[in-house]
Amino acid sequence: MTGSVEDPHPTAGRLTALLIDASTEAISTAGGHAGGVYLRSRTPGLLRLAVLSGLPGPLFRPWWRLHSDRPFPVADAYRLGLQVVLPNATETMRRYPQFAAGLPFQFGSLYVPVVGGSTTYGVLTVLRPAVTDAADVLSDRDRVVRLAQELGAALRGLEGADADQVAWDGEPLCLRPPTSSASVGRAGRFAWDPEASAITLDEDLHTLLGMPPTEFPGTVEAFAEAVAPSDAHRILATLRDTAAGRPPALPLYLRAEGGELRLLDLWNAYDPPAAPAVRGVVVAPGPAPTADSAADLLPDGVFCLDRLGLVVYANPRAAQLLGRPRAELVGRDLWQAVPWLGRPDFEDHLRAALLTPDPVHFHLERPSPEAPEPPEAGPDSQDAEPSSPAPEAGPTPQPYEGDWLALSVHPGPDRLTCTVRPASRVTDSPAGQGPAEVSEPGASALAPLYRPIALAIALSEAVTARQVSAVVMRELLPAFGGRRLAIYLLQDRHLYLEWETGFPKGFLAPFDGVALDAHLPGVETLTTGRPLFFDSMEQLTAAYPGIALDATEGARAFLPLIASGRPVGSCILGFDRPRSFSTEERTVLTALAGLIAHAMEKAQRYESETALARGLQQALLPRRLSAHPQLETTGRYLPGTAGMDVGGDWYDVVESGDGLALVIGDVQGHGVQAAATMGQLRSAVRAFALGDRPPDEVMSSTNHLLIDLDPGLFASCCYIRLDPATGVARAARAGHPPPLLRRPDGRTRVLDLPGGVVLGVDPRARYPVTELQVEPGAILALYTDGLVERPGGDIDEGITALRVALAKAGAPAARPGGRFLAGVADRLTAIARHALDRPDDIALLLATRRTASSGAP
Repeated sequence: MTGSVEDPHPTAGRLTALLIDASTEAISTAGGHAGGVYLRSRTPGLLRLAVLSGLPGPLFRPWWRLHSDRPFPVADAYRLGLQVVLPNATETMRRYPQFAAGLPFQFGSLYVPVVGGSTTYGVLTVLRPAVTDAADVLSDRDRVVRLAQELGAALRGLEGADADQVAWDGEPLCLRPPTSSASVGRAGRFAWDPEASAITLDEDLHTLLGMPPTEFPGTVEAFAEAVAPSDAHRILATLRDTAAGRPPALPLYLRAEGGELRLLDLWNAYDPPAAPAVRGVVVAPGPAPTADSAADLLPDGVFCLDRLGLVVYANPRAAQLLGRPRAELVGRDLWQAVPWLGRPDFEDHLRAALLTPDPVHFHLERPSPEAPEPPEAGPDSQDAEPSSPAPEAGPTPQPYEGDWLALSVHPGPDRLTCTVRPASRVTDSPAGQGPAEVSEPGASALAPLYRPIALAIALSEAVTARQVSAVVMRELLPAFGGRRLAIYLLQDRHLYLEWETGFPKGFLAPFDGVALDAHLPGVETLTTGRPLFFDSMEQLTAAYPGIALDATEGARAFLPLIASGRPVGSCILGFDRPRSFSTEERTVLTALAGLIAHAMEKAQRYESETALARGLQQALLPRRLSAHPQLETTGRYLPGTAGMDVGGDWYDVVESGDGLALVIGDVQGHGVQAAATMGQLRSAVRAFALGDRPPDEVMSSTNHLLIDLDPGLFASCCYIRLDPATGVARAARAGHPPPLLRRPDGRTRVLDLPGGVVLGVDPRARYPVTELQVEPGAILALYTDGLVERPGGDIDEGITALRVALAKAGAPAARPGGRFLAGVADRLTAIARHALDRPDDIALLLATRRTASSGAP
């Protein structure tokens, strides 16, 4: 990982220290509760979150990577070099609705570009409490700007030492933020210089360890004994490994002499560069003994999380209600300790508590005791275990008292305090309602408010039917607690299954391809245009006697997919439990069905037009290349993946007198107009070549034709007439990338042919002819710029890379049978063929004179 603490390169360690220091100071300076640094990556246009302080990394995974052209504040700050100030959620929604839809909470934020010289390296960001007026944030912004400027200058100096290291290509480093109270003795920092065998502790750490500076001998061994006597060997080994640039998984979970949990986190520091050292922090996250014993006696469950999601305290009642022994809760990430809490609706609420100052209240259904829980995930789960059991593990959890829990999360500056109780004890539940009627399992109270916005924005980026279906599964099911989804699309008065998830294997097969006269709810919701809601399977079977069931008793919602008055299909949502649908939920689900229908209609149109466009592209390319017994040729064409636009690249091999003409060209732009112009130019060049005109006349005549047609486009072209018998080639070029020539001994060079301007610009343009000799076994390579040019890259570097790849190809004489060039062409286009994102079309034409030993095909 570039810039990771796992990289022993000194530059990487220095980069990490700079980022940690900048993010930590920015949070303190701006009065924030979280923040971090985005850095450029080695992928052009892609930003990666390098450091995240004050928030659990897994909970914010969707924001780990971001393209610089997306409508997000980080992208604008990076791309435009602007400082973005968002004082509150209202301003965030007004300026960045897609970002606000993903985090619909009351918080403010600052984004400042990190610039060194003329290079923008990334963005420094701080999340802070919301304020009404942006003017209240300006002084904080100015201080963050100064920090960003200092960081940019430091990164510029670092780039001078090793440019490749000022980038980030891995996961973020997740840090605990600075504590809000500096002298409570619950956390402290230290620095160890292994060369001088000296370790220094700050005042807070002396207080935490109960060791005044006058009593501390100043050795690393004494430090390890003071932190955790039973784990002193682990501390020393970790310190030495970190100094050597190979730290293990951090932080370390330790137990003090009295059994109190302690966390040890380390990182390499290079400040100043000549004096490397190891820095770290020791945290004692648990509450004070008095508070601990008091909370143990409470009848409700109480547990506390730090701002990275670590459980730092849990009373016996919380352990009982969450179904975990106390020793398996404290010192572990909450979603590792209680895997069934790893649900989208719970994560929504936890994000709200981490980003806003207001308490969050909600209900959750817990699994039955018999239900097996998923294995505890995460690469660090084995390291998350405390080194020794908690002294007060608490009683073994008893059987559950019910299916529902009422949770409240109270945010604090350094930790979240959570209360949990059986839902039947919630005094504000409506009279007469049981827990199952309070809220659907997994349903988020925020769903009706912002899920339509999030779904609409996500659907706007889906272009195929399967992409639309995947978005619906990701956004719609978690919002309403659904477990099953089926989407049917209408074709020839029949409904065909497009997507399913959660249903038993094969259960929906009999319903695939049903006609519109079938008596089924999925059909009738479409033919009547009315959504159908069934609170239970009993209601469904009463309305549709004999309908096949999937062995659950849950509710069902059947939604018509109708776009602009035209039927598109139907959508089925399934739930594991009976439930009622409120008026608000029915309204929202009906509206969402309309969004899905429009997205599906657009996707179907896209797929149809794309198929037609690709067919047109293929029709405009030559079906076969003119052949000659002494010459082997092969071509490749790869369409761009940016959309359904037709490209303007082409290649051709045409008989020209007693020789062959090798032609490659590229019409500016994309779309039907570019394809039509390409077809006209290909026909014109072919006609001129068949007349055996000299290369300069072919170019000039084609240039005049394009000007007369006046399509508003120009084109580049390279034309080489080759005599296979003598190897004499005469070439002309019009603004096209230069061809390559690989000699039989492997030496490969760029043919820097003098040429004229692109076709279609200047009627007086001249195209000089260059004569060259092509030996038997030599390879000529003609290509378009899509093969060698990348956004933000230098085309000369791409041409050099292609030249090197061609030089590594074997000699044609070693591959008899006349099919050697096909393998070369495949190797030269291999990377492009497997790329998910090809912004431009690619054309490649190769030719070689056959040697006497290779023979004719």
